[in-house]
Formats: sequence, C-alpha cells, structure tokens
Amino acid sequence: MGDIFKEIAIIKSEGGSAALATVIKATGSTPREAGSKMLIRSDGTIVGSIGGGSLEATICREAMNIIKKVKPKVLHFNLTEEEVAGDGMLCGGTMDIFIEPILSEPTLFIFGAGHISLSISKIAKIVGFKVIVVDDRAEFANVERFPDADQLFAENFSEAFSKLKVNRSSYIVIVTRGHKFDEKVLEWAIKSEACYLGMIGSKKKNNTIFSNLQSKGVSKKLLESVHAPIGLEIHAETPEEIAVSIMAEIIKNRREKDHTLKT
Repeated sequence: MGDIFKEIAIIKSEGGSAALATVIKATGSTPREAGSKMLIRSDGTIVGSIGGGSLEATICREAMNIIKKVKPKVLHFNLTEEEVAGDGMLCGGTMDIFIEPILSEPTLFIFGAGHISLSISKIAKIVGFKVIVVDDRAEFANVERFPDADQLFAENFSEAFSKLKVNRSSYIVIVTRGHKFDEKVLEWAIKSEACYLGMIGSKKKNNTIFSNLQSKGVSKKLLESVHAPIGLEIHAETPEEIAVSIMAEIIKNRREKDHTLKT
C-alpha cells in the first residue's frame, strides 16, 4: 500500500496523471477485501491489485476514461462463476469499486516580486494555486511581503532555475523589473514543460525580446506560444487590475484544458 502512495506523490510532483481504484464494498467470495487499492497510470501500467483477470482489465479501461474526463465513478461487479470462469477465478460475491482521478496540483511560478506580483500571488492562492515567487532582491522576495507564498527564492534568477521543479501542471508569469531579466527568464522558461507561459510588457518590448531569442536559436513557433502581452484585455491600469487580468487569462487557460479533457 505504501508503494501506491509513494507513486501518487511522484506522479503529482512530475505533473502526471493517474487513477486510483479502491474496493469500497465486498460481500461473499471476492478476490480482495474492502480497502484494497490499485493505481492505474496514464500509460496503462499499474501498482497494486484488486483481483486480477477480467476484473482488473475492465477497471483499467474505465480508469483511462476517468483520467481523461477527470470525473470519479463507482463500478459495481457481480462476480458470478460464469463471468470470471475464463480466468480460473471461482468467485461468487459482489464488489463496489470507486475510481478517482489523480491530478497534479497547479503551481504558479511568479518571476518578479513587485506590486503586480503581490496581487497575483494573493489571487492565485484564493483560486487554488500553489505559489512560488522568485526575485533577486531579498528586500522584495520575503515572507513579510508574501506571507501566503508556498516558496520564496531570493537569489539570482539563473541560480534559482535549477532549484525549480516545473512540470505540465506549472504556470509561469514573468513580471520582473527589467527587459534583460524578462529575457533571461523567458529563455529558460520556454524550454520547460509549463502549460502556460506569460510575460508582461508592450508589444514593442516583447517583439525585441523575441527577436533576440530567435537570434539565439529559439524557434518562432515556440515563441508564438507565449502569452505576451500577458493578461486578458480589460483596460487594466492599476497593479491590482493588471493582476486580475493576468489571473483571469490563467484561469481561462486552465479551464479550457479541463474542458478539452472532459469532452
């Protein structure tokens, strides 16, 4: 059982997905008792067992749909001799199995710890994101300014990169204090697995940065995936309003992906 929970922790930390099947009721002659668990990874491999044979094959097929649709489900099995005789399993009981999706926690990486970042951090926590703030100024990236942040890195951006675990459930917002820092962060971030990447700035400034990165070999197609200028167009002016527009775009991006998975 411990191996299953360790594997779930690994899957979440790497931004993967899976489904957990748990026997919630077992009566009569059944292969496993209530509480037995099996983890089904998105590639179809499993950890643990709740009976084997055609029973597990059916559960694995259902698990793939549950991972895709991100919606839990309870399955009822009547294990008559006729249903499982082909597997050599002479069972005569019933089992109810709960299958739930295992998803990674969405994490927002905020590069820059200025006024806009403060509001982004607050909104992100309210809507359920883990928040990590990175800035090379300790007087800005500290617990006093960001009491709700899950992690703070007050060090040179280049030094922080190797310490950050960015995966497919990661969102990156670049709002540093200068063009050269934005470009440095973007050059690193665009090669990551993050599912969202946005950078603040005017179109002119962003085009300049894009041109610089293209001269370094970054493809135009890859740069086109960056949300820049970042945020939905709501005519925002204050740092708080800009933060709202940024988080609105991130939420929109996240829910559109959820909707795509469920259809």
